[in-house]
Amino acid sequence: MPAHDHWQKSSHCAQGDSCVHVATDIGGGIRITESGDPSGAVLSTTPDAWAALVCSIRDSPRQD
Repeated sequence: MPAHDHWQKSSHCAQGDSCVHVATDIGGGIRITESGDPSGAVLSTTPDAWAALVCSIRDSPRQD
């Protein structure tokens, strides 16, 4: 896995194995991965796109 500043686990993660982890890279980009597959894919995005996704999720109605 490439070097990242610090992986942060989602605050909405339960005690299970599948949690979203987010980190910034050295160039300021955003990296996203899932803890259930630590050797799996790491997605890359821009800070603006990440902020838009987080806002969209936060502001959408819950589907319980």
